[in-house]
Amino acid sequence: MSKMTGGISDNDEPATAEVQTLVEQVKDQITGKMNGTFEVFEAITFKSQVVAGRNYFVKIHVGNDKCIHARIYKNLQREVSVHSIQEDKTREDPITYF
Repeated sequence: MSKMTGGISDNDEPATAEVQTLVEQVKDQITGKMNGTFEVFEAITFKSQVVAGRNYFVKIHVGNDKCIHARIYKNLQREVSVHSIQEDKTREDPITYF
């Protein structure tokens, strides 16, 4: 994974079991912020950023051809929270810093 110090990783990486677990941990936070439910909730790809903890920028498939991008923060105490969400994304939309 290529990263500059404090920067977001350059390339999308396939989602790992760890990233899917993070997505599942914050699913209720995301559905609450978006005021909806989803037929699927599967991490596809991600980028990461080392901060005081780690930010994960995750592309999540939510059904049909729809995706969302979620910025998930995991602090040094291993607590996980949603920082922000981008809606109306597709599988082709690149993950960028947000």
